[in-house]
Amino acid sequence: MDLGISLPTSGPLATPANIVRIAQEAERLGYAAVWTYERLLRPLAEVSMGGGPPQPVPEVYRTVYEPLETLSYVAAVTERIKLGTSVVDSLFHPPVVLARRFATLDQFSGGRVIVGVGQGWMPQEFAAANVPMKRRGAGMDDHIAAMRAVWGPDPVEYNGRFYQIPPSELNPKPAQERIPVLLGSVTPAGVRRAARIADGINPIAFTADQLLGLVKAFHEAAEAERRDPATLTVAVRANVPVTAEPLGTDRPYLGGSPREIAEDVAGLAGSGVDHVLFSNEASADLDTEIRILRDLITEVNARA
Repeated sequence: MDLGISLPTSGPLATPANIVRIAQEAERLGYAAVWTYERLLRPLAEVSMGGGPPQPVPEVYRTVYEPLETLSYVAAVTERIKLGTSVVDSLFHPPVVLARRFATLDQFSGGRVIVGVGQGWMPQEFAAANVPMKRRGAGMDDHIAAMRAVWGPDPVEYNGRFYQIPPSELNPKPAQERIPVLLGSVTPAGVRRAARIADGINPIAFTADQLLGLVKAFHEAAEAERRDPATLTVAVRANVPVTAEPLGTDRPYLGGSPREIAEDVAGLAGSGVDHVLFSNEASADLDTEIRILRDLITEVNARA
C-alpha cells in the first residue's frame, strides 16, 4: 500500500520554503505522492459544515496556496514523486481551462499528475465563482467528460448539457496515456458516480467501519457498471493528528503516533485501499514534522 502526504499549503507551516522541503523529504523517504487542495476563500460568516449547525470556518483556511501552481513549483524540485490534488473543486473552473492546466503540469512533471476533483460544498465559494450550486451532480459528470475530451486526440469537440467545446486543436496533451481522475466523495451518490465515470475514488476516512463499507460499496458499484474494481484506485484521505507521542485509546482512526497509525494501516491489507494520504492536523515545527514522516513510513513498511 502506498503512502502520501498533504503538503503544508495551509496552516502554520504554509510557506514556499516549507512546501519545497516537505516535498523533497517525502520523495527521499519513499512516499508515493504529495497532495494539495483547493480553498477559494474563508468566509467571515458562519457556515454549516458536514450538515451541522453554522460555525466559524476554521482558521487554517485563512491562507491556502493555489494547488496547481504549487505542484508546478514542486515538480521542478522533485524527480519521481506523484503530484496529486485532493481535491480541486472542478465546477469552479471551465473544464477546458482546468484540463489544459493539468495537462501542462503533467508534461512538465514527466507524467506524475493525479487529478483529484470534487464538487465543492461551500455556498460562498459557488457565489464567488459565479456557479450555481444546483450544477452539482449532473454538472460533475459533464465537467469530467469535457476534460477527458480535451485530453483526447485532436480535433476536440464536445457538446454537453453545461459545457461545449467547438471543433478545435487543444494542446498540450498529458504526458500520461490516460491521466488518472479520482473523485473525492463519501456520499452514496458520489460513490456511484466515481464508479461510473472516474478512475478511482478519494474518500475521507472517519472510522474503519465507514471506510471499509465505502470501499465495498464502490467496488459493487463498479461491478454494476461492468468495470473491474481491480483497475480502479482507492486513495483514502486521513485528516488526522500525526504526533510523535501516542494518543492512546481515544485517538481518531488513522491518527496518532507512527506506531499507532501503522497498526491501522496494517489492518487495511486486502481491503481494496491502494493509497493512504495523511493531512496532519497537529503540525509542529518543520524538523519535528520531517522526523514524524520518517518514523511513519518506517513503521508502516516494517508491517508490510
